[in-house]
Amino acid sequence: MAKNHNGMRPQDIVILLKKVTDKGRGLLNGQIAKELCISASEVSEALERCRIARLVDTTKQRVNILALEEFLVHGLKYVFPVQPQSVVRGVATAISASPMKEKIVSGNEQYVWPDAKGNMRGTAITPLYKTVPAAVAADDMLYKLLAIVDTLRIGRAREVEIAKVELKSLLAGYDVK
Repeated sequence: MAKNHNGMRPQDIVILLKKVTDKGRGLLNGQIAKELCISASEVSEALERCRIARLVDTTKQRVNILALEEFLVHGLKYVFPVQPQSVVRGVATAISASPMKEKIVSGNEQYVWPDAKGNMRGTAITPLYKTVPAAVAADDMLYKLLAIVDTLRIGRAREVEIAKVELKSLLAGYDVK
């Protein structure tokens, strides 16, 4: 019996982005789960949703980069919108984190994922998944990808255009290796 899709979930995006990082390529579901602090069953279910959505191949190993990029650029902000919250301590994201902060002068505007261990104060943005602040600590490329994704979710037109270029640049290396 075929499984129903029942819609994408935010952790699906985090898992796909992990799979395209240098540290995430070829990892088994259990390893991805451990690195993202997500249960192995949740990784499996997420990859099944992604297979149905054609964001991964039928083996659930290869990410369909063109489809992922299209979804991130054109759909993400509608499916997983951002509502800026109060100023809190956290981990820099969006235009406040690399590679975006090197491309955009943000003035006093700072965005963070709420985290007591964070080293910055800024406007809180709920991360795509609650474990993101811990998961990015050990994977710089995942951190960059998620900061770009947050810029796509919350950024102004110019910031989004720069984020698209940065996303395309980072994803371009996936099929090369």
